Amino acid sequence: MPLYYGYGYGYGAMFDPLYLVVVIVSLVLGLAAQAYINRAYRTWSKVSSDGCSGEDVARRMLEANGCGAVGIRRVNGHLTDHYDPRDNNLYLSSENMLGGSVASVAVACHEAGHAVQRARGFSMFKMRQALVPVVNFTQSVWMIVLLLGIFMNMAGLTTIAIALFAFSVVFQLVTLPVEFDASRRAIAYIQESGMSAQQVEGARKVLTAAALTYVAAALTSILQLLYLLARTQRSQND
Repeated sequence: MPLYYGYGYGYGAMFDPLYLVVVIVSLVLGLAAQAYINRAYRTWSKVSSDGCSGEDVARRMLEANGCGAVGIRRVNGHLTDHYDPRDNNLYLSSENMLGGSVASVAVACHEAGHAVQRARGFSMFKMRQALVPVVNFTQSVWMIVLLLGIFMNMAGLTTIAIALFAFSVVFQLVTLPVEFDASRRAIAYIQESGMSAQQVEGARKVLTAAALTYVAAALTSILQLLYLLARTQRSQND
């Protein structure tokens, strides 16, 4: 979730001490989480797995879970890996698709875990997918509604704007169990595939670090929502 949410809420918001606290805490959370995942990934990208590439192990995991129809394609960028349920494909970065490190396998299997969630009808995965179009809409309009409420001095519009933003917070919270479960499935398969205890532990560390980025994003969204609520309450009391 972008760190600038809440920016400009109310005249002089950038001088609001509470707003500055939210910005600073959000930046610290985001940077710390990013630094942690980069360090964990870098460390375990130097350790070989079982000799197979991330694509190979992810394919084996998909086949073992009855998801052989899922495709695996390459995507540009670093740690841009994701699963797209719209076309039922895993998109793996070159380093994780072709690489044979513990980190590559961990990330690839995590994305395969999402495909397994879809195939098994994991409830939180279905809920998250149902929220996607709603959140895409609310993210594009909530700030406009908020600014209209401020400029027109209409408390009702600012309340609607905050309610729209709250959908993003709900989305972040629903995302957490989806990501945790995909990592759980990945670790379970990696362990069952016969990799050493060290390799399994390395994969767990990489995926734990990745999960913390989602935790940081959720906390940031919650802080921003609380700020908006506090700011609105303060404005109504003035």
